[in-house]
Amino acid sequence: LLSQFDPDNTGYISTEKFRSLLQRHGSELDPHKLEVLLALADSNSEGRICYQDFVNLMSNKRSNSFRQAILQGNRRLCSKALLEETGLSLSQRLIRHVAYETLPREIDRKWYYDSYTCCPPPWFMITITIVAFFLYNGVVLDRFVLQVTHPLYLKNALLYHPQLRAQAWRYLTYIFMHAGIEHLGLNVVLQLLVGVPLEMVHGAARISFVYIAGVVAGSLAVSVADMTAPVVGSSGGVYALVSAHLANIVMNWSGMKCQFKLLRMAVALICMSFEFGRAVWLRFHPSAYPPCPHPSFMAHLGGVMVGITLGVIILRNYEQRLQDQTLWWIFLSIYVIFVLFAIFWNIFAYSLLDLKLPPPP
Repeated sequence: LLSQFDPDNTGYISTEKFRSLLQRHGSELDPHKLEVLLALADSNSEGRICYQDFVNLMSNKRSNSFRQAILQGNRRLCSKALLEETGLSLSQRLIRHVAYETLPREIDRKWYYDSYTCCPPPWFMITITIVAFFLYNGVVLDRFVLQVTHPLYLKNALLYHPQLRAQAWRYLTYIFMHAGIEHLGLNVVLQLLVGVPLEMVHGAARISFVYIAGVVAGSLAVSVADMTAPVVGSSGGVYALVSAHLANIVMNWSGMKCQFKLLRMAVALICMSFEFGRAVWLRFHPSAYPPCPHPSFMAHLGGVMVGITLGVIILRNYEQRLQDQTLWWIFLSIYVIFVLFAIFWNIFAYSLLDLKLPPPP
């Protein structure tokens, strides 16, 4: 094919030859892919099409240059929207619903709808929710949740405690402990309702990065800003995902076609505010095990900051290489600087400030 339409091996096909190719084989192509190819031809003003862009489309791969090439052509697409298609199976309707929940551009929705195969499934969010929360709490501890008044609350190898901050795993494993059944329930609901659709669209690598970055930022924020308090709960990771999703909806408000988006945002914000308010109240409530205070609420704020920086960039650049995004590197650098600062703070600041830390459990 390349030798026929590009005999000089330039890497380009003329627009005329490209259109003749579409007319000859258009009936064999997926209708959505045909729309994108026509948009690519219409948007090109140089009279030639990059052959690699054509290969990328047919092999379900996209590049930044390809996305830029179809931006103008996308405006000329006149076929019916994905939402108007009928006769879809239950699984197809679910995939379409997820596309409209998370993606602001119609061409991205069609691309996702055509290419999504549920292989691999959204394993990260499901695994960390079911296995990590319920299997550990239910099987190992013989309790599905540890209340802050329970004797084993502080005598646990997973939660973050300021006296045990040298045990580095606690900066991550504290997410498996929760300060009450309402704390666990709200985090699980938000994590599944928001995290699973996001992972279906953006993949486990990106979503797990946002989640884990929020978890680490949460515990480090506590170690810097609330140095005498322990930390439990997955709110850092959950708030990173939810805040990134809500910020993405706000930034692309006109393009987002999810149903009842204003109501959904209001419900999410109310749930987050309720859980955060409860955490603030609990932090300053008299502790059941003085002098150790109740868990800190700073992990929530650390997760939010990760969500509206790194998370927004990841969700905004669907199917694009993050290493090509300048803003991504800026926010990633800021995050790394914060992590390094917090590490040195944990090494030196506690002794320099001569704090009275609660005794180890």
